[in-house]
Amino acid sequence: VKVVESGGGLVQAGGSLRLSCSVSGLTFHGYAMAWFRQAPGKEREAVSYINYNSGTTDYADSVKGRFTISRDNAKSTLYLQMNSLKLEDTAMYYCAAAGDPRPWTAENEYRYWGQGTLVTVSS
Repeated sequence: VKVVESGGGLVQAGGSLRLSCSVSGLTFHGYAMAWFRQAPGKEREAVSYINYNSGTTDYADSVKGRFTISRDNAKSTLYLQMNSLKLEDTAMYYCAAAGDPRPWTAENEYRYWGQGTLVTVSS
């Protein structure tokens, strides 16, 4: 199984970025997906979740209204549209896959992880 994130970079506060996560080696449409992030010196935290058919999504309170998660099962790709970025959004962003994570925020529910893509928000 291969999970590869892309789309990170340097952006000014208030700007936007779109992260992508390409997955291969598993039946993508059979897995729930999530984004996690880890800021420097902090523990990894759950950011957003989407179930196998996009029928359910959820977000951390810190990103609600600014981030949008989506997926294209035909392309085996997960996305995270990030708008109105803040300095505190600076982190390594990880994509993860799970069968039926409960709760969705629990890292140990996710079996497959990518290596991450770095998002840096500057003032």
